[in-house]
Amino acid sequence: MNEQTGQNLSTHQQTRTIQSHYNYEEVCSWIERKGTELYGKRFRIIENDLPVIYKLISYFLKDEQAAFQYNIDFDKGILLTGPVGCGKTSLLNIMKFLAPVEHKFSVKPCRDISFEFINDGYEIIHRYSKGKLYQSEPKIYCFDDLGAENNLKYFGNECNVMAEIILSRYDIFISKRIPTHITSNLSASEIETHYGLRVRSRLREMVNLISYNKTTKDKR
Repeated sequence: MNEQTGQNLSTHQQTRTIQSHYNYEEVCSWIERKGTELYGKRFRIIENDLPVIYKLISYFLKDEQAAFQYNIDFDKGILLTGPVGCGKTSLLNIMKFLAPVEHKFSVKPCRDISFEFINDGYEIIHRYSKGKLYQSEPKIYCFDDLGAENNLKYFGNECNVMAEIILSRYDIFISKRIPTHITSNLSASEIETHYGLRVRSRLREMVNLISYNKTTKDKR
């Protein structure tokens, strides 16, 4: 046996050591089939992405045994970060189908929210935090591509829309334990630069950070 074999296990071998009553390889096969259905025949799961995918599976299946090993907190949401084109949005869209009914969520691009703000103003902040008046509970959202939107002006007043929404989501996380999910290309320090120290601090309390390797290639 090669001397390095015991030390340099492949990504696939490392992920197979996870202790769980779920078969994660079978779940990955389902994810690949669902991805092909949603995104076409080019969709593939690659070995280097398995650590990220396994963490997401443990969270959305509420697999306590595996989540404990990954240090995943079910009370918190997910902040999925990584380079442009690594597959963050497509994975979260697939995870919608994996999540239990009571944990279903909607994926909303941050750029779309910024465009809605231009038309509807500050009501948008309320819509994506506390929800509409007829809703009994605020919805679970995944805010996709945080950082792709711009600060906008409404009647001359500039507003960092996503910063205000995240701060409002923090309040309902504390009071109602309703999670928020986010995808972003930004690092923690870049999030602080874009949205301020308060937002970075709140996110630390609100989300489990799951990150792709910085060298992950664009799959588009």
